[in-house]
Amino acid sequence: MDLGIAGRHAIVCASSRGLGRACAEALANAGARVAINGRDPDRLARTRDEIAEATGAEILAVSGDMSDEEGRAALLAAFPQVDILVNNNGGPPPRDFRQVDRAAMIAGLEANMIAPVALIQAVVDGMIERRFGRIVNITSGSVKMPMAGLDLSSGARAGLTGFVGGVARSVAHANVTINNLLPGAFDTDRIAALMDNQARQSGRDAGEIRGQREQGIPAKRFGDPAEFGAACAFLCSAQAGYIIGQSILIDGGAFPGIL
Repeated sequence: MDLGIAGRHAIVCASSRGLGRACAEALANAGARVAINGRDPDRLARTRDEIAEATGAEILAVSGDMSDEEGRAALLAAFPQVDILVNNNGGPPPRDFRQVDRAAMIAGLEANMIAPVALIQAVVDGMIERRFGRIVNITSGSVKMPMAGLDLSSGARAGLTGFVGGVARSVAHANVTINNLLPGAFDTDRIAALMDNQARQSGRDAGEIRGQREQGIPAKRFGDPAEFGAACAFLCSAQAGYIIGQSILIDGGAFPGIL
């Protein structure tokens, strides 16, 4: 399917690896010009070169932290206009909610709610003026099915979801869409780190923890990041203009509900 976004300008936050990278690569495959982002300049440069070689697309690399105003400004300056914004950021480290002090709370909210909102505020009026815009927020399956230890991540991402719900309806008339993608267990560095942490705390083998978790997913496997990237690219497509303010769960059937 031609997604109708060839030549569009896309910025993808936290995209040097994992689900962000998968989204950037899928958009590049669809013909978009993509600015990728990360905090490690060397890793980011390697990712830029790999995506450019694989897709033939123009890929710009902008290092910086999206929790920082300066970092956001640098990424926004990559293109003269932004047609597609994919918000993404790493979640706070897992910890007991009793250990979440005020500083940690503010940092978590800054990374997973305030920064995405600031980026939306920066690009949405230009999208409205041009009568095209696609915004996708990568949140988490924990928004629908919270997990103990990830309380700060779940809370901040749920806050973002609530914030953009009304905003999405207010800009839909201009062919600007805002939607959320909620990943479950995908085969990324992030989930490997979480399982390693569980292994250290419990004294169990990380492979055993992975196998047990996979068995708890109806699909009996972790997701392939490329599957997630394809879903993101479709939400950014010309054909997705009637999908407004939705939170789409991609978790292999792990959430045991229908809503």
